[in-house]
Amino acid sequence: MALKATVYKTELSIADMDRDYYGSHALSVAQHPSETHQRMMLRLAVFALNAAEDLEFGRGISTDDEPDIWQKNLTGEIEHWIELGQPDEKRIRKACGRAKRVSIYTYTDNAARIWWDSNRGKLERFGNLTIVNVPDAGIGQLESMVERTMRLSCNIQDEEIWISDKDRSATLKPVQWYPDTD
Repeated sequence: MALKATVYKTELSIADMDRDYYGSHALSVAQHPSETHQRMMLRLAVFALNAAEDLEFGRGISTDDEPDIWQKNLTGEIEHWIELGQPDEKRIRKACGRAKRVSIYTYTDNAARIWWDSNRGKLERFGNLTIVNVPDAGIGQLESMVERTMRLSCNIQDEEIWISDKDRSATLKPVQWYPDTD
């Protein structure tokens, strides 16, 4: 018998001073049986970093033709394709062909660095691609906030993200790897 996803209800309040975006999102987050709490919470943080009224979660990590998070326009065209982890080059190439903008959020410091070093030459040709690394520091603190019903506040300023619930908080400092910001 196949294991079912666990659904988490989340009220996510976002104050993004970098983009002048302020909003509240009532989200149902389905955690795939093979997905860790850490990854699920990182999906929420990445959602907050890219928040828009029409941003939504994909069907899950076992779905090949959808990203973790995406934004489509009213005609169904994909405006923004967002992946977490270290997807293979073929998947990224496909995403870059289908979406106006593609963002990859890597994590797990050592694995992410190895992945980027081995794929950099193949990926730098995509003009609509952004690679961002979320360092391990802070991700563990996110994991401590997991509850079946969550009420989270998220503040984003100067490219840092602070997420808190009633008792705990976490700070993430994502670093853009590509395109270079120097």
